[in-house]
Amino acid sequence: MQFNPTFLSGLYVINLDLFTDERGWFARTFCKREFEQIGYHKEWVQMNHSFTKEKGTLRGLHYQYFPYSEAKLIRCISGSVYDVAVDIRKDSTTFLKWFGIELSAENKKMIYIPEGFAHGFQALSNNCEIIYHHTDFYTPDAEEGIKYDDPLIKITWPLAINGISERDQKHLYLSENFKGI
Repeated sequence: MQFNPTFLSGLYVINLDLFTDERGWFARTFCKREFEQIGYHKEWVQMNHSFTKEKGTLRGLHYQYFPYSEAKLIRCISGSVYDVAVDIRKDSTTFLKWFGIELSAENKKMIYIPEGFAHGFQALSNNCEIIYHHTDFYTPDAEEGIKYDDPLIKITWPLAINGISERDQKHLYLSENFKGI
């Protein structure tokens, strides 16, 4: 695996090292020793698989409050998505800055999002599937969200949004309710 740091401290784009032959390819998607080199020492306690039917659908922006904050490792295994992480660490020099990247079955990139970030994605194709690894358990009472079109963040989503859950649509703007991490 190749860990490529972004301008947001602790956030990495990971390129897989593919080992190919006449049968196809093989790649490692996690190695404890390699992740320790970027300061990751926790364990993955929950893995989720998400399917999104329609291109343009948006999910997020979600996060959990301390002490349930979670790091995430995200990989798209079918179709493509535009994946976004927003730095919501109040003491960070990149507070409220965001990073977006296309993750696809074709490019095989992963993104490692440390604790203290909100996360969301938009389907760039129909029938997208992503796999998420989490360092903490889903805790509904600690979950919060940021509205996808928050003017303080100004995320540029690549497509018109044609689907979003009622829950995600009801997230407040940061100026209305942000408690910080």
